[in-house]
Amino acid sequence: MAGILDLINSDLGKQIIGNISAQTGISETQASDVVSSSVPELLGAMQGNMLSGDSANGLLNALTSGKHNGSILDNVSGFLNGGDFSDGSKILNHLLGDKLNAVSTGISNKTGVSSSIITKILPMLAPIIMGYLGKQTQKGNVSSASDLGGLLGGLLTGVTSGNGGGGDILTSVLDQNGDGKLDASDAISAVTKKKGGLGGLLGGLFGK
Repeated sequence: MAGILDLINSDLGKQIIGNISAQTGISETQASDVVSSSVPELLGAMQGNMLSGDSANGLLNALTSGKHNGSILDNVSGFLNGGDFSDGSKILNHLLGDKLNAVSTGISNKTGVSSSIITKILPMLAPIIMGYLGKQTQKGNVSSASDLGGLLGGLLTGVTSGNGGGGDILTSVLDQNGDGKLDASDAISAVTKKKGGLGGLLGGLFGK
């Protein structure tokens, strides 16, 4: 299975980067750095949410409901130039919750692009990534949470913390036991914390 870096380096990826550069005023090199860091973070966040059965099924339903069927990929420029990224903001709210600012700051620190611009770019990317995943679920006949987990893992193959990170920024934010990775013990620890912790995010991911 092709990894997500193949998408970023493809003609479609270059189209996304060029449009983001034009929309935000940053250089294409900066836009490339932001996309290369942001996309694995979003996929890594989704992969982390696979720890919860409810969240995994919610994500699977969102990808197979028809809304995220990949049609957005047929006119990426039209979407990015349209200026309506409200759906992306909703996706990020479900996916990252109150950790969005921390993730944006982390990407800013890695790329040198201001966090205010990062927070504009992430809602642009989120629907595109959902569309890409929706298309991949159709292509791979993904019909279960375990299949989806395998798809996400495959897409993140070859992505290291030195090359965009497979959710390494989010992991540092959400890692509950300090072992450098998200696992079941982190989920158990988080769900015992007050509202706004990982438990709230797991319960809310694409739940509507």
